[in-house]
Amino acid sequence: MFSKACEYGIRASIFIATKSSEGIRVGIKDVAKEIDSPEPFTAKIMQILTKNGIIYSAKGVGGGFEVSKEVLKSIKLIQIVDAIDGNTIYKGCGIGLKECSEIHPCPVHNQFKKIRELLLAMLTNTTLEELALGVNAGNYYLKIFNKSE
Repeated sequence: MFSKACEYGIRASIFIATKSSEGIRVGIKDVAKEIDSPEPFTAKIMQILTKNGIIYSAKGVGGGFEVSKEVLKSIKLIQIVDAIDGNTIYKGCGIGLKECSEIHPCPVHNQFKKIRELLLAMLTNTTLEELALGVNAGNYYLKIFNKSE
């Protein structure tokens, strides 16, 4: 549903938010490792998130990525998705047609319209803070470990 970059961007944002809530900045190597993404690809994603004001990047000794408490409360998932993938996920055609509308619907238009509406509501109403708190509380997981780990 989301591009690979967007999936990584969401995971990176949540990971950074969980660490920020503990007062810890994380480096690009830690982010890439945590989200299972190649470091150069992760760096490009982080540039997008930083440019869009979702993540803050501090350079130099003690630097790294963080999310301020004020921003953490206000960032919605839709901002991350819009920054990386744009709005086509919840506005575009379910089977990728260039033109699909109420007047000229594609074969899955009516069913996909309901899914798009639910997705848009979830992205609009879910904050980065709520997801980070859920991960920190052990309610959600960013990584699934093997039993041997």
